[in-house]
Amino acid sequence: MSVRIITDSASDISQAEANQLGIDVLPLKTIFGQEEFLDGVTLDHVTFYNKLIESDVLPTTSQLSPFDYEQKFREAVERGDDVVCIALSSKLSGCYQSASIAAEEFPGKIVVVDSRSVAIGERILVQVALKARDEGKSAPEIGALLEAHIQKLRLIALVDTLEYLKRGGRVSSAAAFAGTLLGIKPVIAVEDGAVSILGKARGSKNGSNMLMTLVEKNGGINFDLPFALAYSGLDDSLLKKYISDSASLYEGKAAHLPVCTIGSTIGTHVGPGAIAVAFFSNN
Repeated sequence: MSVRIITDSASDISQAEANQLGIDVLPLKTIFGQEEFLDGVTLDHVTFYNKLIESDVLPTTSQLSPFDYEQKFREAVERGDDVVCIALSSKLSGCYQSASIAAEEFPGKIVVVDSRSVAIGERILVQVALKARDEGKSAPEIGALLEAHIQKLRLIALVDTLEYLKRGGRVSSAAAFAGTLLGIKPVIAVEDGAVSILGKARGSKNGSNMLMTLVEKNGGINFDLPFALAYSGLDDSLLKKYISDSASLYEGKAAHLPVCTIGSTIGTHVGPGAIAVAFFSNN
């Protein structure tokens, strides 16, 4: 008997990566008008941002259903596996609730973890689970380990505009309007599973500096654990600028900076031009 790790596409783990890692990534739906796509399956990241830029219709997203999870749970259990399922924050989506409902069909076999994060925050939590799985830990042991790590999980991002978060109901209309009017680049975080605004800077340079400062204020990066950087859209120049400006955070501490793109599930809500860093803090 082994442990199967299951997560959702909000983690921005591609299907190719999932196959290499021996995990399952369930795709959420992204909807442009009457067109429905599966995140990372029938809609890759580049195609999504091209459609987002060109389309007159803003996309929406749809959560996974209990049936979606039940199918995947059943496959694992029938193979003789236990399951650790890591879900998109319950305060931002109904995926955790759907997974919890599905898990009731398999008593003692499924551990469902609310990541209380999104995107690369969810991604690095999956990496912790994978290491624990490879070390031979049981599903309950991995679940307990993840809950402990979640307390130190940080996700901080610089977004180009709050408009997409406003339309998705994640921030107020007043906050989004003020940011647009003043040319402000908001710095946001996912704290206790919800989106909060940590600060506002005029222009990308000041926003990048604020992002670096907030990483340090949030305890700094524990380089003994997974961390990740990401950007949304088709252009990574802003992320490269942040990496250059914040070299002191990484030099001599990380031989490689893991970078990925933010897909349609989260890209729908942050839009293009965002950069993010996720890490486990030192305190």
